Amino acid sequence: MASPLKGRELPCTLAKMTEPIALTAAEFAHSMDRLEPFESRPSLALAVSGGADSMALALMASAWAKGRGGTVTALIVDHGLRPEATAEAQLTQARLETWGIATKILTRVGAKPSGDLQAFARKARYALLTQWCREHGIVHLVTAHHRDDQAETLLLRLARGSGLAGLAAMPAIAHLDSCRLLRPLLEVPSQRLRATLRAAGQEWCEDPSNRSDAFARVRLRNNAQHLKAMGFAPARLAATAAHLGRARAAIEDQVARLLAAAVVIHPAGFATLAQDAMIAAPTDVALRALAAVVTCIGGHEVTPRFVRLDALRAAIVLGNFKARTLAGCRIVPQKGEILIFREFAAVAAPLPMRDTSSRWDNRFLVSFSSRVEQPEFLTVGALGIEQPDHLKRSLKVAGIDIPKRVWPTLPTVRRKGTILAVPHLAWAAPEAADEIGPFEFLARFSPERALTECGFTVV
Repeated sequence: MASPLKGRELPCTLAKMTEPIALTAAEFAHSMDRLEPFESRPSLALAVSGGADSMALALMASAWAKGRGGTVTALIVDHGLRPEATAEAQLTQARLETWGIATKILTRVGAKPSGDLQAFARKARYALLTQWCREHGIVHLVTAHHRDDQAETLLLRLARGSGLAGLAAMPAIAHLDSCRLLRPLLEVPSQRLRATLRAAGQEWCEDPSNRSDAFARVRLRNNAQHLKAMGFAPARLAATAAHLGRARAAIEDQVARLLAAAVVIHPAGFATLAQDAMIAAPTDVALRALAAVVTCIGGHEVTPRFVRLDALRAAIVLGNFKARTLAGCRIVPQKGEILIFREFAAVAAPLPMRDTSSRWDNRFLVSFSSRVEQPEFLTVGALGIEQPDHLKRSLKVAGIDIPKRVWPTLPTVRRKGTILAVPHLAWAAPEAADEIGPFEFLARFSPERALTECGFTVV
């Protein structure tokens, strides 16, 4: 079947129109160009729900990739949260394959959540999408978020009282664990995507949840005309989000520079922070830097509350800073520096090491050699405050550069409750060293959120 994008090319403009017109190949290519770099023959994964927006994305992205000698795979997630979800996924697959687009249905397995269905579905969807990209070596995951989504996101976050980071809404490029998340359609109205499908003669699925007033986004859409009459048109809201995005990007650049100059992250999962640099930094930059360090060391996904961060910064600036806890971290002044490490009372419980690599405390990837005997009895947990005498004696002359107050939080491998190895102290029990050597256990600091991330992107 011929591509809907071939034929007469319309001017590459998003000017006002009385009737929505189909998006052209040139417009889509221009949007993709701003998301570079790509391989010489790009391979894309497309998040496709079967709705109008993602179906239009699939048609346009497929034509774009094929024109460059590349490939696309449409990933259709079957959440299993609605009785008709499986049939819709299969119908979407059949429709896309008619266009010669490779597809894969990803099925969620597990119980249905009791509440907050949309948040659960979103998390499950991205987990499946990124896992597939990682397993297949695809580094570009493309979604169909458009201008109306951007406007709704701004209003929803404004209603929640979000700060600059939230009000900047969605970035054009976001970096996930295993791939880049790309949003080439953020400047395109939803109506133009539907017009693209109509021009191609392609039908789409309508999710009934998109008509349910139980969801805030649906209530916003139902009041779209009233909002527009009050000056809250999607185009204007999206432009506001873009302005805020540029401000966010500028501040993030300053924060990254401060972190690079003032913070040292140790492989054992603690950090030191130069106190003078924190005092000299602008308030908002310092607050964001503190949030980044504490979130990283604490192994969290979300940052601490502003009021507590502000109190910490104020104490540092006023010079009356004393040791405290914040977001699962101990924060201690020492000789012009600030030591930030995991609070022992907050570390995760011991975890059975059922695989040769296990993630513990949301901060460490702990692995062992296949030569280790009786792996079914291994656990990983914190070293603890009470440490065996033979471990203390052997470390007295070892020259370890990890502060002793950090030691109780270090990942430690035990067999049937007996300490077998403390990787960051390069220590193994004598019997383990005789059997397999002291370095068959490794622990790599890999927190939920890195200290710095790729900056917010506005294109």
